[in-house]
Amino acid sequence: MQLNTEKMIARAEDGVGWMIFNNPERRNAMANEMRLAMIEILGAYAEDDAIGAVVMTGAGGKAFVSGADISEFEERRSSPELIAEYNEVGRQVSAAFEKLEKPLIAMIQGFCMGGGLATALKADMRFASDDSQFGIPAVKLGLGYEASAVKALTDFVGPAYAGEILMTGRRFNADEALRMGLVNNVVSVDKLEETVMETASAIAAAAPLTVRSMKANVRATRLDADQRDDAHLQELVDACFNSEDYIEGRRAFMEKRPAQWKGR
Repeated sequence: MQLNTEKMIARAEDGVGWMIFNNPERRNAMANEMRLAMIEILGAYAEDDAIGAVVMTGAGGKAFVSGADISEFEERRSSPELIAEYNEVGRQVSAAFEKLEKPLIAMIQGFCMGGGLATALKADMRFASDDSQFGIPAVKLGLGYEASAVKALTDFVGPAYAGEILMTGRRFNADEALRMGLVNNVVSVDKLEETVMETASAIAAAAPLTVRSMKANVRATRLDADQRDDAHLQELVDACFNSEDYIEGRRAFMEKRPAQWKGR
């Protein structure tokens, strides 16, 4: 995919779309041009029927994303007007994540800090190498942290761990992150990509309508009852049972062969 920045890479293989943070000399610190490219990448993958799952990761082996690019703060976050503009891009990035109906996996190696951790929490699953480090150092920078971001963190780790992460600003190692529920699994560096690809490929090979329904229903469990669109969630379930893929899945099971999914 041709992008307007070299600090992001998008490529696809075997039904899996990759979104790679490519700013390794700054430990993949999130520059504004990277955020704008994320909107484009996620939008393209959302519309591409050939993509069954998406993996996001950092280039260079030292970091997933080490946080926001603080060197831009004077230019982009130094007045109420600039902060509002910066936050608007953030809302567009969040909307792009929300519109992605395909499962998203974060492959984390090295630093996953601040905005990097917030980005990783957008994923449906997180796999980390055993040398990874996690944290949100906002209290060491004097930054405010929006209520929606606090809730997203608390949904995964609970209020006690969220308070420890946010109010101490300290770094946590991969084993601590696993214990808190920040990540699904921790593996050695040499096994990380293999582990992620096994999961992503299995998802990409599954029935797409069912996968979409599962993702939507799992995510809805994090919403209050009055925020859930239960009718839409049921529509997604009904679409599975009314699909050609449901017929194909039954036949393939009886005939002991791989199913040929059409997504309809």
